[in-house]
Amino acid sequence: MHLYIAYKNYSSWSLRPWIAMKMASIEFEETVLPFYHSNALDKLAERYQIPAQVPVLVEDNTIIWDSLAIMETLAEQYPDRNLWPQESGLRVLARCAAAEMHSGFMTLRSTCPMNCRKQKRLTDEKLALIEGDLIRLAELWEHFDRANKPEGDFLCGKFGIVDAMYAPVMWRIVGYGLDVSPAFSKWATAMQALPAMQEWLAAAQDEEWTIEAYEAYGEDV
Repeated sequence: MHLYIAYKNYSSWSLRPWIAMKMASIEFEETVLPFYHSNALDKLAERYQIPAQVPVLVEDNTIIWDSLAIMETLAEQYPDRNLWPQESGLRVLARCAAAEMHSGFMTLRSTCPMNCRKQKRLTDEKLALIEGDLIRLAELWEHFDRANKPEGDFLCGKFGIVDAMYAPVMWRIVGYGLDVSPAFSKWATAMQALPAMQEWLAAAQDEEWTIEAYEAYGEDV
């Protein structure tokens, strides 16, 4: 099983299946494709006739080129890892929240690109743009707080796909010094403390690549 990803400092979509697989103890090899600095991603896309996007999971003759599709497939292959909650109502909530992240929060994404290495701050004008997305995050966390779920620090108690889907949001909120809610802050602290997340951060800090277009967002703290 081989996972193709991009820059660990910047690639939010790469982080999602990567940390899900790490947390589920699913063994895989990985290759970083620095698409701003080489044509390796274009070659991979041409080889498999897929969009030139990451992540891509290759297992034997199966090619999966979407983060959520990768994690859904892994949940089917490894049912004992409980990547989705076992209780049906909680599983529905987790799936809805994961799908909302997959297609939503566009203003937050475009205003605050993931940058694990930097602490940034936004102007009041930029903060006003993302206010609706921050409010929506707080509402989602209220849904999970009210849910009947097992004990644990994550959205469904135990770490799962929904946490992986929001992992890059954690870096956006923390990295740009944003405030969502006490429940979100508690979850973000638990996410940062994960050994897998610390492994990702260390690799991001060691990367030699810089993308100036991403670095231009926000003011350095």
